[in-house]
Amino acid sequence: MQILSCAAGERISIGQDIYVCIIAVNSNSIRLGVEAPKHVSVHRSEIYERIKSQRAGRLVIGPLAKG
Repeated sequence: MQILSCAAGERISIGQDIYVCIIAVNSNSIRLGVEAPKHVSVHRSEIYERIKSQRAGRLVIGPLAKG
């Protein structure tokens, strides 16, 4: 895991075409924006886990293939 310090308004690059933007920092939360190509699914981890569990037993090609 890489730990970075950033201020509101700054961006983090992931690869060539994914950016995480720090929108706001409050006392106990951070608002993030994610810029990614349409073919890249972006979910909070608990939502992604729920999607995976709902698809259990089905053949899924890719991390979040529609089916």
